[in-house]
Amino acid sequence: MTQKQNVIVSETKSEVIAQNKLLGGGYISISRKNILKNLEINGGRVNGWIENMKASSPTHPSLSQDQTSWIVQHPSALDMFDQIMESSKGKQIVMFLDYDGTLSPIVEDPDRAFMSNSMRKTVRKLARCFPTAIVTGRCKDKVYNFVRLAELYYAGSHGLDIKGPTRSSKYNKDRKGETLHFQPASQFLPMIDEVYQRLVDKTKSVPGAMVENNKFCVSVHFRCVDEKKWSELAHQVKSVLKDYPKLRLTQGRKVLEIRPTIKWDKGKALEFLLESLGLAHCSDVFPVYIGDDRSDEDAFKKLRDRGQGFGILVSKFPKETSAYYSLQEPKEVMDFLQRLVECKELSLRAHSRV
Repeated sequence: MTQKQNVIVSETKSEVIAQNKLLGGGYISISRKNILKNLEINGGRVNGWIENMKASSPTHPSLSQDQTSWIVQHPSALDMFDQIMESSKGKQIVMFLDYDGTLSPIVEDPDRAFMSNSMRKTVRKLARCFPTAIVTGRCKDKVYNFVRLAELYYAGSHGLDIKGPTRSSKYNKDRKGETLHFQPASQFLPMIDEVYQRLVDKTKSVPGAMVENNKFCVSVHFRCVDEKKWSELAHQVKSVLKDYPKLRLTQGRKVLEIRPTIKWDKGKALEFLLESLGLAHCSDVFPVYIGDDRSDEDAFKKLRDRGQGFGILVSKFPKETSAYYSLQEPKEVMDFLQRLVECKELSLRAHSRV
């Protein structure tokens, strides 16, 4: 077995198993007190948390932000497409895409968040032009069943479950049939399963609440819950979470997510995938991350810190974000991806004539 950077290549198996390098392989624990304090629900004070639930799941324009000034700060990636292409000239574009609300519409039933055939064709063409990864809070296997493209990288459970392409491409041909695997929180699986079962039982009394097991995280969907019942749901989730100080709770669009308290998120997943591609330390790499959720902010911030590429927030409403650009809905995402493909194909044709 030979070690290369943060991956270990097995000489007896046709796979690459990534080993955890977080602080020497250790995990960062967050105390129960800090978890509750961060959520503003310590001592049963859920009002602040309810406001956060509303803020992370807007259904109407924010009255505190002027939409025009927000668009000036985060212009449409379609309107700025020519400038984006100019910035990426001579660089290797790498695409990172969230799933729900980015490649597929947000729907009431998360099990029916299907992407359109036209979006699938677009993403397939995109992956032929650039290394492409799906980075999602969903279980990796579940999102693969939605997308069904073997040539992509998949980072499920907010990057806690990563797998490389099972179909050979020009971006992974050096692996000689080996497949990338990375699971930095595998020892949390029994705990996650236990919390999932407890939350299913606990939230039965709240009409519309749905608990989803995403392997390395548990998602409590409240999209179909009456807003008057949000406080009750918050108390129920809190009552379960208090018994698991090694888990933390984060919020997304109409969803509460319980995850292991390790220093890992979509931004870390982005870095890991760049390193797996051999591009982490290249000055000519141009990562583009498109997402709609609060959890995508970790990736947007990572790109700002790197000073390479940019994030694109998918939202119809003004939101505080570290993304540089914006798109309003999955249809605009598809239009943007199609234009990227067209530009790449034109470039290749022009190069072949030289």
